[in-house]
Amino acid sequence: MYLEEKVNKSGVLSCIFSLKEEVGALAKALKLFEEKGINLTHIESRPSRTNKQEYEFFISVDTACSRALDDVINSLRTQIAGQVHELSRNKKKDTVPWFPTTIQDLDRFANQILSYGSELDADHPGFTDPVYRARRKEFADIAYNYRHGQPIPCVEYTEAEKATWGTVFKELKELYPTHACHEHNRVFPLLEEYCGYREDNIPQLEDVSRYLQSCTGFRLRPVAGLLSSRDFLAGLAFRVFHSTQYIRHGSNPMYTPEPDICHELLGHVPLFADPSFAQFSQEIGLASLAAPDEYIEKLATVYWFTVEFGLCKQGNEVKAYGAGLLSSFGELQYCLTEKPKVLPFEPEKTSLQKYPITEFQPIYFVAESFEDGKEKVRKYASTIPRPFSVRYNAYTQSIEVLDSMQQLRNLANSINSEVGTLCSALRKME
Repeated sequence: MYLEEKVNKSGVLSCIFSLKEEVGALAKALKLFEEKGINLTHIESRPSRTNKQEYEFFISVDTACSRALDDVINSLRTQIAGQVHELSRNKKKDTVPWFPTTIQDLDRFANQILSYGSELDADHPGFTDPVYRARRKEFADIAYNYRHGQPIPCVEYTEAEKATWGTVFKELKELYPTHACHEHNRVFPLLEEYCGYREDNIPQLEDVSRYLQSCTGFRLRPVAGLLSSRDFLAGLAFRVFHSTQYIRHGSNPMYTPEPDICHELLGHVPLFADPSFAQFSQEIGLASLAAPDEYIEKLATVYWFTVEFGLCKQGNEVKAYGAGLLSSFGELQYCLTEKPKVLPFEPEKTSLQKYPITEFQPIYFVAESFEDGKEKVRKYASTIPRPFSVRYNAYTQSIEVLDSMQQLRNLANSINSEVGTLCSALRKME
């Protein structure tokens, strides 16, 4: 049994504003709300992470007060010189869509899945199987009850589930040497050695997550089903990959209408252990934070044609690095034939390409390399309209909004320190 928290409830507007720590500052701000007849439904405070002399206040009001709230926000900015960020899941006017700023914030949306989970569509292979449906409910309960910082519960997979995994594992492993990219093939033996990747064993997410953290800082988090594009991409910004824990129905081991543990562990995980690819994935996640809805759709399409179904050049050959290819025996062979159309990866054009989700892709995009693809995504991200830039602070596992001179000075000091380390190392190698 689980309870799902309702966050950002409909009928509620929220914003965050910061004030200098001085006597009467909060009272002046609250008086602005009182004068406009605005009733606060929620308020909480915390020391500012960006300025030690300020406090941040998170407040919620009823949507009926939206017009009056605009006046208060203007007054906060002009009369009290406070910084204000409006938060909204449903973007209106010039508000900034809500986005997580700490890794703990992922708890707020991890349960807001769009489909599947413990409920299956009528055309799902396991729809008429009561045993499979009950099993999916068990996996859903694990995901719904999980919170950041907890170990991912271990699962005792059945012999039938192991047999399904074994069929997929055996077929794909035979193709990897000739079809998968070098980075995937370099990491895969390490996963066999340290994470229990075997034909007769389904690895545990907790073991794999710990290994990834030791390689690139990426970690896994259990999820019951498909998240929205915005929420899923936001996880990547923190180097968190929302991973399913259930396995496809055994009646058709070579087909699944949704991501499952075969897709996650065989397709995604090996590349998340590669530093260059891990950074490439995080770049896409960071670009999504506070992006307008229309750009989220474009970024999701870029993700589809790279992290899911991407090809890259390696030497004189083209290899697969997309997880959708590396976890599909049939499409992994198909993508490197002359049947599909292959185009150079250009985010501006790739982001507009339509694609099917229940059949092999008719078009693939090939990157010159991971580094080339990463640089192109970075340049594309710079064109996304948002009122500020962001960076990930790996020490605090938080997103820093670069919207003040103090934040820019902090960033410059950090870069200066890293450059100093680089110069010192170069001198010692001369």
